[in-house]
Amino acid sequence: MPDAFAPARLGPVTLPNRIIKSATFEGVTPDALVTDALIDFHRAPARGGVGMTTVAYLAVSPEGRTHRRQIWLRPEAVPGLRRLTDAVHAEGVAVAAQIGHAGPVANAASNRAAALAPATALSPLGFRMTRAATKADLDRVVEAHANAARLAVAAGFDAVEIHCGHNYLVSAFLSPRLNHRDDDHGGPLANRARLALAVTRAVRDAVGDRIAITAKLNMDDGVRGGLRVEESLQVAAWLERDGTVDALELTAGSSLLNPMYLFTGDAPVREFAAAFPPPLRWGLRLTGHRFLQHYPFREAYLLDHARRFRRELTLPLILLGGITRRDTIDTAMAEGFAFVAMARALLREPDLPRRLATTPGTPSLCTHCNKCMPTIYNRTHCVLTE
Repeated sequence: MPDAFAPARLGPVTLPNRIIKSATFEGVTPDALVTDALIDFHRAPARGGVGMTTVAYLAVSPEGRTHRRQIWLRPEAVPGLRRLTDAVHAEGVAVAAQIGHAGPVANAASNRAAALAPATALSPLGFRMTRAATKADLDRVVEAHANAARLAVAAGFDAVEIHCGHNYLVSAFLSPRLNHRDDDHGGPLANRARLALAVTRAVRDAVGDRIAITAKLNMDDGVRGGLRVEESLQVAAWLERDGTVDALELTAGSSLLNPMYLFTGDAPVREFAAAFPPPLRWGLRLTGHRFLQHYPFREAYLLDHARRFRRELTLPLILLGGITRRDTIDTAMAEGFAFVAMARALLREPDLPRRLATTPGTPSLCTHCNKCMPTIYNRTHCVLTE
């Protein structure tokens, strides 16, 4: 069994350990550029013992943001991102850039641009119609991913994580529920996976082995008619065949239709409602439980699905989902996972990895209340530490 707290290779990069701070939107970029608060956000887990921290979410184009306050990768953003990577590297830790296109998860009203999707539909985010992506749109999005990866290299990142989950654009094309196209990007899985395979190939061709490349892939959308494990396994096998990614981070759920399937634990409906102005606030209070469903928290709640991927693939896998204990990390290592990813627990205790390394029985203080989730609109943090 590999030691989770010893150095490990991720593609061409050596990480100081196998603990990754997964992408958690930070909510501290009001001008869509790096701030001191964003740097501090990532310096904290770097000092706290992770092997790599992931900056989220860096859109590949303006309309690919979920909200206009998010950074989109462009030359103007590179100097600030270089300050961030330098600060993380000074702590002896690697840093990844999560890149992607939000697709139907984008707030068109905020972005002042139509949200791209496989097909036209009313989006609950901004209450506007999405626009069915044309072939020219998809070609542009593929090239935008390649360009974003080049800029990530220029900014000093050690890795890029391509967002292929949560019904963002690539994930939406994979979803039978959201993708009703009758062209060569719709119908059979091989067609629905074209965008995912084209994006990952474009990124690999753009950066080669200069940095590590990972992809965040949904195992299960968690919605009726969505992507399920069997089809996701096939997509993962195609990614392994193509050699375009160095590892897969396995995730689940839909930011558009069922976000709590990813998070599990308490559903903070009232707190989410309070983050929005009326009348949306009132609507969320009345109907929010339909959108924010309740799934009881359990440690490593995505492990059962992830085991199927581990059995069928040789590609390095990153286990995500409710990892807060040393024995869980050791189980992941024993079962062949290359890395584990943590997020919410690090909001309350950025130094949890360091303490788990030195005192294995250390309990996490995270209560899985999920009240950190609505804080993404101003400054992502654990409300219990206020």
